[in-house]
Amino acid sequence: MAIIGLIVNPVAGLGGRAGLKGSDGIEIQQQALALGARPQAGERAERALRELLPLADTLTVMTYPGEMGEDAARAVGFTPQVIGHIEPGHTTAADTRRAAREMRDAGVELLMFAGGDGTARDVYAAIDETLPVVGIPAGVKIHSAVYAVSPEAAGRLARDYLLGRTRDVILAEVMDIDEDAFRQGRVSARLYGYLRTPFGLRLLQGMKAASGVSEAAAQEAIAEEVVDRLKPGVLYVVGPGTTTRAIFQQLGLPKTLLGVDVMKDKQLVAQDVNARQLEALVADAPQVFIIVTPIGGQGFLFGRGNQQISPPVLRRVGKQGLIVVATRTKIHGLGGRPLLVDSGDPQVDALFEGYIQVITGWREAIVYPIKGAG
Repeated sequence: MAIIGLIVNPVAGLGGRAGLKGSDGIEIQQQALALGARPQAGERAERALRELLPLADTLTVMTYPGEMGEDAARAVGFTPQVIGHIEPGHTTAADTRRAAREMRDAGVELLMFAGGDGTARDVYAAIDETLPVVGIPAGVKIHSAVYAVSPEAAGRLARDYLLGRTRDVILAEVMDIDEDAFRQGRVSARLYGYLRTPFGLRLLQGMKAASGVSEAAAQEAIAEEVVDRLKPGVLYVVGPGTTTRAIFQQLGLPKTLLGVDVMKDKQLVAQDVNARQLEALVADAPQVFIIVTPIGGQGFLFGRGNQQISPPVLRRVGKQGLIVVATRTKIHGLGGRPLLVDSGDPQVDALFEGYIQVITGWREAIVYPIKGAG
């Protein structure tokens, strides 16, 4: 019997829909819950585990109690081997580190964990490069290259590794940022180390790439084109990033660099909104467009750092209401890989598949593929 480890960080991603730009710390977690956020890491772990069901007769899932993995494994149909102990509803980073060490020492062949960059840091601190791992994306800000592009991709990558279809293992970066600085609009990223990860082309998301200073002129050209296309009476939901910030700068409006803002008739309607606020604004608007730019090096349009744009909002707006902006350098950096949507609802993700126009400059656009990350 093959043995894999499973760790779920139950609070990962809580701050995303609430617009809190992270989930670290009990105060932020309580604030997110008060704003209507609900845990999603367990559900995303279930989606990954379903990809392993064909191996159920020859696979043992070792995990921690309750919300740290047991619940997800049982929900899918596995009878897990449960080790360790937790205080339900009060799990900590120390629990993640302890679980990783105990599973490694128990001889698991592969460790899967659902969380974000903080979870990856905890796993790295516990086991370093001693065990192959696969990250199931469930956090708000996922800069680390150890994560798969979707929960389903994580499950397929683990399955291929266990079946011997891929034995190539790479050293994937573990990155994290200062969340306090992030909430103030500053990105302070740090490389903490590397984790050993099975390699699967188009299954791993890669490390987030930063925008260079030379991109500023290209972003200004994109902004001029978008401003020229704005329609009166239309509500525009504008995602985070330096490319979208250039649009607001053209209009003389303040832009939340790492948040979601809303404008209409070239005036600011709402700033740094959460999912609940955005859903209310969109519900009352006769016409809505969403303006977003993909994450450099990864290609994600939704599901990484902009979870405030929730599945209900995406369903309401649809692909026909999506405006994608990106410099040619950012598009070339994807190496032909498609743009990705990982909203948390695979049915919503599927609505955006196909091809879409990407504005790359003044009177300049290309047609590029887009697909659901699953």
